[in-house]
Amino acid sequence: MTFDILHKDTATNARAGKIQTAHGEILTPIFMPVGTVGSVKSVHQHELRDDIKAQIILGNTYHLYLRPGTDVIRKAGGLHKFMNWDKPILTDSGGFQVFSLSAMRKLREDGAHFQSHIDGSKHIFTPENVVETQRIIGSDIMMALDECPPYPSDFKYAKDSMELTHRWLKRGIEHFRNTEPLYEHSQTYFPIVQGSTYPELRKQSAEFIAEQGAEGNAIGGLSVGEPTEMMYEMLDLVNGILPKDKPRYLMGVGTPMNILEGIALGTDMFDCVMPTRNGRNGMLFTWNGIINIKNKKWETDFSPLDENGTSYVDSTYSKAYLRHLMHTGERLAAQIASIHNLAFYLELVRVARERILDGTFAEWKSKMVVQLAQRL
Repeated sequence: MTFDILHKDTATNARAGKIQTAHGEILTPIFMPVGTVGSVKSVHQHELRDDIKAQIILGNTYHLYLRPGTDVIRKAGGLHKFMNWDKPILTDSGGFQVFSLSAMRKLREDGAHFQSHIDGSKHIFTPENVVETQRIIGSDIMMALDECPPYPSDFKYAKDSMELTHRWLKRGIEHFRNTEPLYEHSQTYFPIVQGSTYPELRKQSAEFIAEQGAEGNAIGGLSVGEPTEMMYEMLDLVNGILPKDKPRYLMGVGTPMNILEGIALGTDMFDCVMPTRNGRNGMLFTWNGIINIKNKKWETDFSPLDENGTSYVDSTYSKAYLRHLMHTGERLAAQIASIHNLAFYLELVRVARERILDGTFAEWKSKMVVQLAQRL
């Protein structure tokens, strides 16, 4: 993997770059649709590629490990072939999913012991077998096993958790370097900065991660309940320490406003389930603000979903029609809303990139974070 910074904004820390992987290039800043089990919910792969214009998607090691399982994925020749997706894939290590199973897991020095949320069967994730599982999945970008501490966490818990993540990282890096890809493409391995909301710990973790010399780095443990301004404070601190010539990935964040602020703070990569999850529940993100399409006010509004949207669903279907589908429980509603929201997110980062390149990002961002947060 290579990363080139093509332009830096002079008024903020935003930058426009290009990541090159074995499955193609990724123009940054970029948003990655979440395809947890090898599928972005309610969206066909051809829609991801042709209409949403996704350049990379995310899969999850925890869920793919449980279903369909590594034997099936290996026999298929990796996740790219299994799901018929020829562009880059990033896989989360499963650390966050194990974190969410707080009543069904135990963290020990050897790894994360957990019970499946499907059938209660017992498993363990170690830094080594998570690398092996991601080798089988064949993702272009693999994530290190980490612990995501809850918010709030006391200082001792956050420190112990961070240090465990660091020890796991050393083992994971060694195993990554001692193993080879299973398919005919290269893979890269991202460490993850932790440290909860304690500046001292975030600084220590970012410095440790920077020392590892990885081809890219991730920031985890944010957007887990802490105040938004605290998230930005931690992100600004960490981005000031992580290598400037490597891509920075903020995990699991977030709203369009979060993404624009994250870009301004020097972040290159984002993912979140919000576009699809909120879309399935009737929330649409548009260039004019946020719409709850279930509200009665849209019952006879036959205007496009988003007058300024670029997706085919924006010009094909009206607000009134989508509201009707939502109220009748039609599955098409989830598909239309998901395509719309994902296309909006991808268009948002594309326009942000254009603004960085032409030198107008700061002024545009200040206007958009207010406009996009409006409830219509």
